[in-house]
Amino acid sequence: MISTVIFDLDDTLYDEIDYCKSGLQAVAQCLWQSHPVLEAEEIFDAFWTEFTSGNRGKIFDNALKKLGISSDKKIMESLIEVYRLHQPSLSLPDDSRAILENLSKKYILALLTDGYLPAQQLKVAALGIERYFKSIMYTESLGREFWKPSPVGFEKLCATLESPYEKCVYVADNSKKDFIAPNSLGFGASIKIARGNRIHRFRAPSKIARASHTISSLSQLERLLERL
Repeated sequence: MISTVIFDLDDTLYDEIDYCKSGLQAVAQCLWQSHPVLEAEEIFDAFWTEFTSGNRGKIFDNALKKLGISSDKKIMESLIEVYRLHQPSLSLPDDSRAILENLSKKYILALLTDGYLPAQQLKVAALGIERYFKSIMYTESLGREFWKPSPVGFEKLCATLESPYEKCVYVADNSKKDFIAPNSLGFGASIKIARGNRIHRFRAPSKIARASHTISSLSQLERLLERL
């Protein structure tokens, strides 16, 4: 019987693309203040064009070049800091709110998420979800080498919760890295949520990386848990 449901954050409890848009808008506003000859909307549009084109590792470099804004390493680092430390404009989707409300009455709930620590904490605060979780594991607090697929975050979280692996499930979105550790540790189930607007659409690179179940909406999760 499942006793503990551990959630991923990005593209699991909300659409990560909303955070990306919020961050790029914050950077555009910052640049507009130092380059008022350009409109903030024009700067954002240049960022968004790069993002939607798939050039996500070079968004700022490419956009600034097209906008005619000179840049160097120091400027790039400052823009990344603005992105990471901005107060995100996010809202919790109705299906996420409903499932957290319902499951919190029946299961131990927890959160395990990778990512830059202040940014992840700001996301949780903006979504207003901390109250649902008995414990939150920000793997960055352990060290970046313990990001998924490392099992260490899962091991420490389950120890804190006093939850046996076989009574836990992990609900996440990224087939490249999210399910390797819980599968290897012997979790009761690994559940992939395939949100329609998700950013990452990787196929599992190996059998151990495959989720044992897939759902398209968190509204399907409660019934699935009842069957496990």
